[in-house]
Amino acid sequence: MIAHAAEAAMTGLQDCILVVDDEILIAELWCMILEDMQLEVCGIAKTADAAITLAQQFRPKVVLMDVRLEGRRDGIDAAIAIRETVGSKVIFITGSRDSPTIARIQPQTRHACCSSRSAKGSFRTPSPPR
Repeated sequence: MIAHAAEAAMTGLQDCILVVDDEILIAELWCMILEDMQLEVCGIAKTADAAITLAQQFRPKVVLMDVRLEGRRDGIDAAIAIRETVGSKVIFITGSRDSPTIARIQPQTRHACCSSRSAKGSFRTPSPPR
């Protein structure tokens, strides 16, 4: 049921990227990198609730999502809501390498997770579901 809802939600996605990070300097850096690549950034959010609102407003094809955000909900919570209501692809960008966080990320995305701690081996794709 959820897979069908996500597929239906994916129609009408816009060619833009939403950046979600509560560290404004990091968010601005991502925006500069993306815009240098000629990609359109549709907004910056620093909380899960703001990310969900902006995703529903702009319907981006991709969301760059930090895991730890301001507020009571985190980026994983936001990613679940965005996937279910909008259908955007989510790439997690996080400095966290702890196992419980990675375990929470993996079921939520078939896409990618990038650790911001080091460049070597930082881009990971989740293990296939078992």
